[in-house]
Amino acid sequence: MTPLLEIEDLDVAYTARTGEIVPALAGVGFQLKPGEILGVLGESGSGKSTLASALLRLLPANGQIQRGKVLFEGKDLLYASPQELRKIRGARIGLILQEPSSALHPTLRVGRQVGDVLAAHQSLDRRTLREKTRQIVAELFPADAERISRAYPHELSGGQRQRVLIAQAIACGPSLLIADEPTASLDPTTQQEILKLFAELRRRLGLAIILITHNPAVLAGLADRVLILYAGRVAELGPTAQVLGTPAHPYTEALLRCLPSHIADERKISKSMLKVIPGEPPHLSRRSAGCQYEPRCGERMEVCKSREPSAFAVSEVHRVSCFKFAG
Repeated sequence: MTPLLEIEDLDVAYTARTGEIVPALAGVGFQLKPGEILGVLGESGSGKSTLASALLRLLPANGQIQRGKVLFEGKDLLYASPQELRKIRGARIGLILQEPSSALHPTLRVGRQVGDVLAAHQSLDRRTLREKTRQIVAELFPADAERISRAYPHELSGGQRQRVLIAQAIACGPSLLIADEPTASLDPTTQQEILKLFAELRRRLGLAIILITHNPAVLAGLADRVLILYAGRVAELGPTAQVLGTPAHPYTEALLRCLPSHIADERKISKSMLKVIPGEPPHLSRRSAGCQYEPRCGERMEVCKSREPSAFAVSEVHRVSCFKFAG
């Protein structure tokens, strides 16, 4: 199957106020097939949101893509003109931001905000625009579409606002959704409702989804594959069951040990301390010559201090950047 999206050797950096160039992504590469859900997992500062912004060339003014390829439906978006990008953003690629309260306009009704996405990409008369907007809102709110359309964002719950963002993202029938921490601000019950919605959208519309999160539990049972980011580099990439069930990279193992579910006896949860990864993530302006995880790794070797590991194959579909697998 021809990949829908191919990322090759993507490097992204930011220019600090001092003029210093701070790398944020280094050598990131992966493929995404049509209809596939890829989870992107890592701590805060690992480069997850930078990756989402870079794919659509929506980096802030001090961000710059230094090299790489972003091939979407066969076209390299890094060389697309502003006019071409406007036709792709919101139409072929939908973006769901992590905080709906700030992503939605506070003084515009929900129906207007969904309709504006359609109007930006399709030439529709007023009646057709109104009807298509109604249909899209009804897909996300089948029992309460009229009230939601007339409501302002502050009149909705967090889960409802997140559904409005999803309605905007799917309005023009994209082939790819990029969801940046879409459940981070939601309670557990609402999180599960949103995750079920993503699974339904993939099944019904054939959408490919890049689901960015810091919570591994969000990806279990939903994502087909998981990409682990650490300090802007791909630490591990493989099928969800393998990466989360039998992690290969020491960082992935440490990340999963921090989950509350790893406390064996639930009756002792109140008396048990959650595990943490020792040390701190590296300051990206002071990258070492070796593996970026080496100072925090309990399995580090001498070679880890002097050079970055390449991606080694654990299996045909599972790759890990760790010298444990070099031999």
